[in-house]
Amino acid sequence: MEKAVVLLSGGLDSTVCMSVAQKQGYGLYPISFLYGQRHSREIECAKKVAEYYQVKKHLIITTNMDSIGGSALTANIDVPEGDENRSEIPVTYVPARNLIFLSYALGYAEVIGAEKIFIGVNAVDYSGYPDCRSEFIERFQQLADYSTKAATQDKREIKIEAPLLNLTKAEIVKLGVANKAPLELTTSCYRGGEKACGRCDSCLLRLKGFKEAGLKDPISYEELL
Repeated sequence: MEKAVVLLSGGLDSTVCMSVAQKQGYGLYPISFLYGQRHSREIECAKKVAEYYQVKKHLIITTNMDSIGGSALTANIDVPEGDENRSEIPVTYVPARNLIFLSYALGYAEVIGAEKIFIGVNAVDYSGYPDCRSEFIERFQQLADYSTKAATQDKREIKIEAPLLNLTKAEIVKLGVANKAPLELTTSCYRGGEKACGRCDSCLLRLKGFKEAGLKDPISYEELL
């Protein structure tokens, strides 16, 4: 069985992305990150998702991106209320996060002999992050093709797959349901409470996706004021 490294945050998109890799018949090797984020709930969810798929190994990397700061997710900056009409990149953007995560995943894929790396970035219903765009994925692929022994000596390409890139959040929800992904085990909330806040950008986008898909979100939310 060919292997695939899957970036697994414990959120909706990464879990649906993992369901796509599973449907394609890959052996799943999820990788998650404790990077100094403001809460650990997403890691707890990632562990549950990995258990659901009965993966051979769930790699959790600890790093200290909170030392860099600059984001409401890694520094003492309030998480803003969601705004679906926001045009600027929000303060929840974590500088270079996907670049760093993909670099770890690339090294891991080379070591275990994985054919592909799956990442659940989305450039349609998202918060405007620059590292969720097709341009970023294309350029990282070019970089990967020149930066590993696998590619330069062994002539073995490690392909970056972003199957959700051009889907709406509603389409992602429907795909997850069709693939029987455990959406009830996921979280999307930036605040990380036992119940999702329902007010941050990520919660609003998730709720919008379920609503447009005509489905009920299986996770719990705080009572909205």
